Amino acid sequence: MFFASDNWAGAHPLIAEKLGKNASGFSAGYGSGDLDKQVYRTFSEIFEREVAVFFVATGTAANALSLSSVNRPGGVTFCHRGAHIVEDECGAPEFFTGGARLCPVDGPLGRMEPALLRQAIARYPAEFVHSGQPMAISITQATEMGTLFSLDDIETISAIASENGLPLHMDGARFANALVALDTTPAEMTWKRGVDILSFGGTKNGCWCAEAVVLFDLDKAKEFAFLRKRAGQLFSKSRFISAQFDAYFEGGLWLETARHANAMATKLADAIGTSGSARLGWEPQANEVFPILKKSDVERLKAEGAVFYDWHAPVDFDGEIASDETLCRLVTSFATTDEDVERFAATLAR
Repeated sequence: MFFASDNWAGAHPLIAEKLGKNASGFSAGYGSGDLDKQVYRTFSEIFEREVAVFFVATGTAANALSLSSVNRPGGVTFCHRGAHIVEDECGAPEFFTGGARLCPVDGPLGRMEPALLRQAIARYPAEFVHSGQPMAISITQATEMGTLFSLDDIETISAIASENGLPLHMDGARFANALVALDTTPAEMTWKRGVDILSFGGTKNGCWCAEAVVLFDLDKAKEFAFLRKRAGQLFSKSRFISAQFDAYFEGGLWLETARHANAMATKLADAIGTSGSARLGWEPQANEVFPILKKSDVERLKAEGAVFYDWHAPVDFDGEIASDETLCRLVTSFATTDEDVERFAATLAR
């Protein structure tokens, strides 16, 4: 019963198989091999336009380098207060930008409130040199709270970015989970709604180690290549990243794995909601579930093999958590089984 994180799951067998097939022989390095070029073309097909693709090792690297590519002196990036770039990246965005700042913006369950975003940007007028200058807006899809920006939400944020001459970055560590939940296309969820830069995640959804930065403005590609190299993120044996993405996209595997993870989260949420002893903090929209459990049940579940984390309630959470209760996070993945969920439900019911 492993619900700690989708990062805990291994590699999908088809991805591991493709890695094995590309383990022998020789191939040009540093992203210039035939398989690399094939995967770049696949990205462009998926996004319905030519895009520039840069492989990196981690989501943190993708986010930090994305923001460094739009850096300005005294730069300020606006993002949700609970965003991964604020809470969980050890200052990497600030480090790689050489001191740019992150301005946290409030909003319900991981989604910035547009009115509050406008207010935050207005605190940095262009003519006031002392406060610095806005440089980007970043949204997370799916959010750290397991919620989603609708396509209209993305378009609203994009309009604010455009009004202020700011690029819009999307942290897509769980991009596929959001995509299938919204039943939309990669193009509709990104550049057609005004997204300029995407951190495209594969690791959480069945890859071994495959992340990418996708640039929709090809003019930025040349400079980004130098940023990636300087950050130590240029793979010499890049075919091993390409092999993962090749298998990931083949036959729609990436959508299949995301649908499965989301379905397991829905099943898990239903079991929690009908348990009689626990309740949901809010309804899940992708593959993260946030239940409120009795502390005694948490201890019992963990003693019987359930692996998950206690969680801090978001600052805007308006529910009640009693002194003998705690908010938890459970994450499903391509490797979660019906049996895992049923065993968790049965243990909770006991």
